[in-house]
Amino acid sequence: MKLLKLCCALLCSLVAVSAVSAFYLPGLAPVNFCDEGKTTSDCQNEIQLFVNRLDSVESVLPYEYDVFDFCKDAEEKRPSENLGQVLFGERIETSPYKFTFRKDESCHRVCTKVYDTSKQEDNVKLDFLKRGMELNYQHHWIVDNMPVTWCYDVEDGQKYCNPGFPIGCLVTLDGKPKDACVISSEFNKKNTYYIFNHVDITITYHSGDKESWSGARLVAARLEPKSVKHSDENSLCEGPPMEIPVESSNKLKVTYSYSVKFESTDKIKWASRWDYILVSMPHTNIQWFSIMNSLVIVLFLSGMVAMILLRTLHRDIAKYNQVDQEDAQEESGWKQVHGDVFRPPRMGMLLSVFLGQGTQIFIMTFITLFLACLGFLSPANRGALMTCAVVLWVLLGTPAGYVSARLYKSFGGEKWKTNVLLTALLCPGIVFADFFLMNLILWAKGSSASIPFGTLVAILALWFGISVPLTFVGAYFGFKKTVIEQPVRTNQIPRQIPEQSFFTKPLPGIIMGGILPFGCIFIQLFFILNSIWSHQMYYMFGFLFLVFIILLITCSEATILLCYFHLCAEDYHWWWRSFLTSGFTAVYLFVYAVHYFFSKLQIQGAASTILYFGYTLIMVLIFFLFTGTIGFFACFWFVNKIYSVVKVD
Repeated sequence: MKLLKLCCALLCSLVAVSAVSAFYLPGLAPVNFCDEGKTTSDCQNEIQLFVNRLDSVESVLPYEYDVFDFCKDAEEKRPSENLGQVLFGERIETSPYKFTFRKDESCHRVCTKVYDTSKQEDNVKLDFLKRGMELNYQHHWIVDNMPVTWCYDVEDGQKYCNPGFPIGCLVTLDGKPKDACVISSEFNKKNTYYIFNHVDITITYHSGDKESWSGARLVAARLEPKSVKHSDENSLCEGPPMEIPVESSNKLKVTYSYSVKFESTDKIKWASRWDYILVSMPHTNIQWFSIMNSLVIVLFLSGMVAMILLRTLHRDIAKYNQVDQEDAQEESGWKQVHGDVFRPPRMGMLLSVFLGQGTQIFIMTFITLFLACLGFLSPANRGALMTCAVVLWVLLGTPAGYVSARLYKSFGGEKWKTNVLLTALLCPGIVFADFFLMNLILWAKGSSASIPFGTLVAILALWFGISVPLTFVGAYFGFKKTVIEQPVRTNQIPRQIPEQSFFTKPLPGIIMGGILPFGCIFIQLFFILNSIWSHQMYYMFGFLFLVFIILLITCSEATILLCYFHLCAEDYHWWWRSFLTSGFTAVYLFVYAVHYFFSKLQIQGAASTILYFGYTLIMVLIFFLFTGTIGFFACFWFVNKIYSVVKVD
C-alpha cells in the first residue's frame, strides 16, 4: 500500500508540473501599459529598465553595476530589497535606459565614457572593465520584473534564452576567441578586448481584453548585444566593433547606446510569460527521463526493503513469543540485548543538541518546499525562497529546544542550562562564523555579495532576539514533560558485545548507509548546484518536493535495516550509529561538490575557491543535521516498536 500511495503521489506531481504554465503566481500583480497621453491610475506608459549585479561562471565574486563604470541614472533609486535578495547579493537599481510604451527608438545614445590612460584613476577603471570581460562577467537587466534575455541558437537547432548577456569578450594572443567573441566574425584581432556597448532590445506585449482590463502587458523582453565604434557621423549604430587594446597610450572613448522596438503578440499570455525562459534552460529536457527513472528505481527498491524487513521481523517476533522456555534459552539475536538497548549513549548532550537543530531544519525545509510547490517562492519573486527559509528557521526555535530538552532528559542529563545554550548557539554559531569569514573575503574584494553591517546586525537581532528566546521556551516545556517511557527496563551492568564481523562494525555500516539516500538526490543536486554556481534558474520544485519525500523514506529504511542487522549481531550501540548512518549522506554530498568544482566549473582565483568551499561546508553541515535527524527518529521509532511487542521475562 505504501508503494501504491507513493506512485499516486508521483503521478499527481507530474500533473502539477505539466500544468505549471497556466499557474498564476500568487503575490505578483500584473502592470498595464498604454500609449503616451492615455495614462490612467491603472495604466502607465513609461517603462523603466532596472540593472542587477553582474556575475560570472568563472568567479564567485559578483559586483554591482556601478563598479564597472557603466552609464548611471541621474536619479539612481533602489527598489526595496528583501532579506533573501541581500543575502544573495542582489543589488537592483534604476538605469538610464528608459522607454516609452510602443515608441520605437533607433541608436539612442545613453552616455560616453572617456578614459585617459595617463591618469591612474582611469587606468584602474579600464583595467577592471577588461578583467570583467576576461572573466566573462554578465549583465542582468530587468523589465517589468522579467529578465531581459539574450536568445541564441545552440546545438540540435534549439534556442537558449540566457537571462544575462556578457559585457564583452577577449581574443587572446593565440587568436582564439573566448566565449562571447564567437558572436561575430569581426572579432578577430589578437590580444584585443571587444566591449558590447550597444543593445538591440525587442519588447513583446500582449494587448488586453477591454472587458477585463485595458492597455497591454509585457510578456517578453529580448536583446542582442553588439560592439559598435561610434562616431559623430555614424547615427545608425553600425560599423566596426569597439576595440579596447590590451595596452593603450591614447584617450579612449566608449559610447553606450540602444535601439528598442515593440512587437504585439496574441500567442503569449501574461501568466505564462516565463515559459520561454524556463523551458529553454540547458539540460532540462535531457534530464527529465533520468529524474523519473531514478525516482521509480528508488521507490521500488524502498518498497522491497520494507517488505523484506517486515517479513523477517514478523518471523522473529513469532519465534521470540513462543511459550517453550527451552527454546527461549537458546535464543540469540536482537532480543538478547533488550536490557541494554535503551542504555543512554555517550555524549548524549551533543546528540540531543544535533537532533534539536535537525528537527528545526527539517520543519523549515518541509514548509519552504511546500510553499515553493504552490508557486509562492517562484523565480519571479526574487529572494523569496531565502527570506522564507531564514524567517522560518528563526520562528522554529521552539521545536528545536523542545526536542533537544526532551531527549536530553531521557538520556538522564541534568545540565539543562548547558543543553539549552548549546541548542540555541552551537550549530547556528558555526554557520554564522563560516558565513562571517566568507563575508570578510567578499568585503575585501569589494563584491556586491558582501552583507552590509546593518544586515548582519539585523540577522544577529533575529537570532538572539527571537530564535534564542523561543528555544528557551521550547526547552522549558521539554524539561517539564515526563521522561519518555521505554518498553523494557535497562540492566545495571552493561552486556558484553560479542566480536563483530566486518559488515556489522560501525564504520562500514555508516559508510554503506549513505549510498542509497545520495543515489536518489544526486540528479536534483546537479540542478541545484547549477542554479547556485552557474547562475541558472531553478524552478522544478514539484520534483524537488517529491525527491524530498523519497529521501525521507530512503534514509529511514536504510537506517532501520542497518540498525536491525546490528541489533541481531547483539551490538546495542544504536543511538549515534542511527544518526551517523543517514547523516553520512552529507559526506557524499561534499565529495560530489568537489567533483562538480573540478569537472563542471571554471572558477579562477584563490578567493573564489575559498568562497565555494566555505559555502559548501555550510550546506554540508545543514544537510548532515537534516538527514541524521531523519535516520535517528526512524530508528528510535523502530526500536521502540519491536521491543514493545515481544514478551520479556
